[in-house]
Amino acid sequence: MARYDLSWNERDDLLARLARGFNGLRRLWRRFARRVSRWMPKRLYARSLIIVIAPMILLQSVIAFVFMERHWQTVTQRLSEAVTRDIAAIIDVIETYPHEDDYAEIIRIAQQRLALNISIEPPDPLPAPGPKPFFSLLDRTLSEEITRQIGRPFWLDTVGDSDIIEIRIQLEGKVLRVFARRSQAYASNTHIFLLWMVGTSLVLLTIAIAFLRNQIRPILQLAEAADSFGKGRPMPSDFRPRGAEEVRRAGSAFLVMRERIERQIEQRTAMLTGVSHDLRTILTRFKLQLALARSKADIEALDQDIEDMRSMLEGYLAFARGEAGEDQGMFDLSAFLDKMQEEARLRDGPSIEMRLAGDPQVLVRPNAFSRLLTNVVNNAFRYARHVVIDVQHGEGSLTVTVDDDGPGIPPEKREEVFKPFVRLDASRNQDESGTGLGLSIARDIARSHGGDIILDDSPLGGLRVIIRVPA
Repeated sequence: MARYDLSWNERDDLLARLARGFNGLRRLWRRFARRVSRWMPKRLYARSLIIVIAPMILLQSVIAFVFMERHWQTVTQRLSEAVTRDIAAIIDVIETYPHEDDYAEIIRIAQQRLALNISIEPPDPLPAPGPKPFFSLLDRTLSEEITRQIGRPFWLDTVGDSDIIEIRIQLEGKVLRVFARRSQAYASNTHIFLLWMVGTSLVLLTIAIAFLRNQIRPILQLAEAADSFGKGRPMPSDFRPRGAEEVRRAGSAFLVMRERIERQIEQRTAMLTGVSHDLRTILTRFKLQLALARSKADIEALDQDIEDMRSMLEGYLAFARGEAGEDQGMFDLSAFLDKMQEEARLRDGPSIEMRLAGDPQVLVRPNAFSRLLTNVVNNAFRYARHVVIDVQHGEGSLTVTVDDDGPGIPPEKREEVFKPFVRLDASRNQDESGTGLGLSIARDIARSHGGDIILDDSPLGGLRVIIRVPA
């Protein structure tokens, strides 16, 4: 036996080829997996149904294939062999007793004893072979048995009448024509097997759907409760941990987390309320002392400083306190736009253009949402001469777009302006006072409603602020 030794270079080259082939197969598999994932359903219920249905269909397909290959083929072969044996016996009788007077008796015996209708016909040529059926198990098996047992020219029709098969065999000086029931040569109870298979599949699928609904419902309820809590809405009154042990543990952990967050918010709110009261008291005393001072010219600057401190304090407290404790209610967008138009008129500066499409009533936390819109619109009023407010409310969402022709914000700094206490004085007016919390408060309120704020370039040349919240 020959022996082949590879050099080190040849071995390295072979290993490199194998590695490239393996990497290629891995890339093809990843590409195939990505394409399949695009068509896969995204919901848990649909994926669970696929997990149940796919193995069931695969198993039944394998069973049907094995049953067809082993059972149908074996039974059909045995039945076709028996029918062909009966026909061969009839041919032997005809050739042994070739007198025409005996044909009637042979026909009677074939009909009564063998359940075959036969006739002896003149020696006409056999018809041309007809088209083969798509599922040709009977045609193939019966043809093989006739060739093996009889060995004479024949014509076979298994496509015509669904209950009858016709066989013509060329004999010496005559043609034997045989009609047999299809069930004599073929296992024709296929529909019973298919009926049982489909029926049991439907029963199992119904049971699986019922169980899946029962198991997935607690997960959907937990998701709804978490979504409501994240948007500041009250949780469903009937929510409690249900379902499997893992889902119950997740529900219990969510309730504990919710209680801890609410307790921290309450503690922070109480602390800030006390701090606000104390600081406001001190500022009030300062203002009284300044009011009692004799020289008005000397106290104007101090009075302005105290007013700035008060404004900053209100901004800090509003940012730290938030509006999480506010209940939901209806907010009138039309009334708010009228208010903004009146404010723009009182400022005697920017021109304002407003558009409202859809229902003006929206379900939000009114005070918080008013603060959100006011911060954004006032920011545009402060730096622009022309402002356009476009409100689109419909299909479960609210979109408010505010465009201005001000100096704008560079794209690389548009995320930075949402950080607390950040002021981009290079792009905005340096003489304007502020705390740098306006956009931070606005985004915090938008996200507490389940939405967000996006900054973009405005067609007016300044800044575009897009507010999207579910409504």
